[in-house]
Amino acid sequence: MKTFTEKTYEVVRNIPRGEVLTYAQVARRVGNPKASRAIGTLMRKNYNPDIPCHRVVRSDGKIGGYNRGGAVKKTELLIQEGCEFSKRGTLILT
Repeated sequence: MKTFTEKTYEVVRNIPRGEVLTYAQVARRVGNPKASRAIGTLMRKNYNPDIPCHRVVRSDGKIGGYNRGGAVKKTELLIQEGCEFSKRGTLILT
């Protein structure tokens, strides 16, 4: 049986390039809908480049943190992947 961490990393690893999931969406997909903060903690501690934690964002469209260069780097990566942002700088979630 997979641990919460293993399930989380599997979900995040499978987010396609140019798409994002919110912390809440990841929590629901791993079977614990109230674990958004725990998802954020795992993303903050992730340094494995095979797990694209930059593709996990806040539900309000704000970027959230990124441990490999901060919000600016996270935004740059998402723009390179084709994600769109509003004039206010929030991610356009579809």
